[in-house]
Amino acid sequence: MSEPLSVVIAYHSGYGHTARQATAVAEGVDSVLGVRADLRDVSTLDEELWDAIDGAEAVIFGSPTYMGSTSAGFQRFAEASAPIWAERGWQDKLAAGFTNSAALNGNKDSALVSMAVLAGQHGMHWISLGLLPGWIYSSNGDPRDINRLGAFTGAMAQSPADQGPDLAPGDADLRTARHLGQRVAQTALRFVHGRTGASTLATA
Repeated sequence: MSEPLSVVIAYHSGYGHTARQATAVAEGVDSVLGVRADLRDVSTLDEELWDAIDGAEAVIFGSPTYMGSTSAGFQRFAEASAPIWAERGWQDKLAAGFTNSAALNGNKDSALVSMAVLAGQHGMHWISLGLLPGWIYSSNGDPRDINRLGAFTGAMAQSPADQGPDLAPGDADLRTARHLGQRVAQTALRFVHGRTGASTLATA
C-alpha cells in the first residue's frame, strides 16, 4: 500500500482560536482516504517545518487577521520562505488558506489575498473554498449555515473577543474549515492521479 499524500496545515495562532480552526481543517483532510494532515505551527521555523512542506502535495496556510492583514508570526514565516521561493521549491504544489478574527468582517479578505499572493509567488495552485455563501445571503439564511460569512477565496471564521478558543470559533465556521480541508485533500488526489496519467501517456 502506498504512503498517503501529505497536506501540511501551516498556521500561526495568537490566542488559540486559529489553532482550533486549523484542527478542523486537519479533520477535513483526514476524512479523505489516502491523504493525511500534518499540522505545523509556523511559530517554530525549523528544518522539520521546511522538510514537512517540501514533502507535501498541498499546503493550507492559516493566520488570524490582525489590523486587516496576516499576523506578524505568519508574515515571519512567509518572509523566511524567500530562499525556497528563489529555488522554486514549492512550484506546482497546491495551496489554500483560512483566517479568523474577532470582527464579523475585520477585512479578513485582505489576509486571504495575502496568502494567495504568497502562493502565487511560489508558483503554487490556489484552491478556493468552493461554496455558495450562507446566512445573510438570503432572508432564509441561518447563522448556523456553512460558509455563513460568505467567503470565496478561503475559509473564514469569527471568534468573539471575549470568548476563549474552548468556545470559538463556533460550529458553522469549524464545519466550513473542515470543508476546506476535505476539498484540498480531494483535489490533491485528483492532481496526483492526473499527473500520473499524463506521465503514462507521455511515455507510452
